[in-house]
Amino acid sequence: MERILSVKPDQSEFWSADDRRLIPGSSRSRARAAEFALMSIKFRLVCATREPRERFHTHTALGRSLALLPYPFVEVRLFASNSEGLPKLYNIALREAADDPAILVFLHDDVYIYDLYWPYHLNDALRSFDVVGLAGNKRRVPAQPAWCFLDDRWTLDDWTNLSGVVAHGTQWPPSKISYYGPPNQAVKLLDGLWIAVSSQVLLAKNIAFDERFEFHFYDVDLCRQLELNGLRVGTCGISVMHESPGNFNSTKWSAAYAAYLKKWRS
Repeated sequence: MERILSVKPDQSEFWSADDRRLIPGSSRSRARAAEFALMSIKFRLVCATREPRERFHTHTALGRSLALLPYPFVEVRLFASNSEGLPKLYNIALREAADDPAILVFLHDDVYIYDLYWPYHLNDALRSFDVVGLAGNKRRVPAQPAWCFLDDRWTLDDWTNLSGVVAHGTQWPPSKISYYGPPNQAVKLLDGLWIAVSSQVLLAKNIAFDERFEFHFYDVDLCRQLELNGLRVGTCGISVMHESPGNFNSTKWSAAYAAYLKKWRS
């Protein structure tokens, strides 16, 4: 397990002298104040990868994209050379945040972030929602096998119930773009490729990832917990490309589905 922290430049080097002589109340002053406010927020990307630490920035989609987006207020909590279940690692990062609060973004290493303004877009979304993802479903139905499907025959829910846009492929332009519906919508279920939330929100409600769901259903299970605790869940528009199409109907997926149904009874 490794932790990579961004290097935050000295404020005097990051902002020019002219920026510090802005006229109070001017539109430029207000815009700069908003940027300073965002820089006071710490974003921490939490990611597990099978790759060793030294190959993360060159051999994973997320690592390559982050190398091009060196925001000074973004950290990476990296679990390298990993073979553990994601909830176990996500909970480690959540416990660490008890003494070092941050906006936690739990995401997969095969997600390439193309959005140059993603921290700003995410910050805006977190003003409307407690927990934010990139794709989700406005409703939940009994025995749902995934956030966007209605049954184990993989019947896609009607687009009027879905929200979000995700590109798929291994290079740009993507091989496919999945348009589920308009973003910035309140939803009940999120896709686990990206789940963002203030660490303080989860800790205050004593919510954690259920470690019985190692790689499947941890996202749907978390959303059930969020719903029970009355938290607002929604989507936002952030441009990413996801390399993996998902792995349904594997032996591990089937076992996780059975455990999910046993836990929630529906």
